Amino acid sequence: QVQLVESGGGLVQPGGSLRLSCAASGSMFSSYVMGWYRQAPGKQRELVAAVSSGGITNYADSVKGRFTISRDNAKNTVYLQMNSLKPEDTAVYYCNYRSVGVDSWGQGTQVTVSS
Repeated sequence: QVQLVESGGGLVQPGGSLRLSCAASGSMFSSYVMGWYRQAPGKQRELVAAVSSGGITNYADSVKGRFTISRDNAKNTVYLQMNSLKPEDTAVYYCNYRSVGVDSWGQGTQVTVSS
């Protein structure tokens, strides 16, 4: 089992920046994908960005050029740097860890973009 703890959400004005962190603990496999998803009120959860254990990244079209996912293997932590935030980025952001037979989620952190 892998436990995930997110931090870094909050309220920010349009055009501002936030960095989310996701610390993983537990029995992690050498091959995995960690990602950030978000869910806005009344909408389905969607993938924002993901990074594999091999360093391959994937982004939703809506965040390309604005968000950057990165990882610190020594700390078992994944980050999501969010720049040029827009009101439509407002959502609960969830961290996800996926490997063979494992699909773990964090508790979520609220990001609100508003003036």
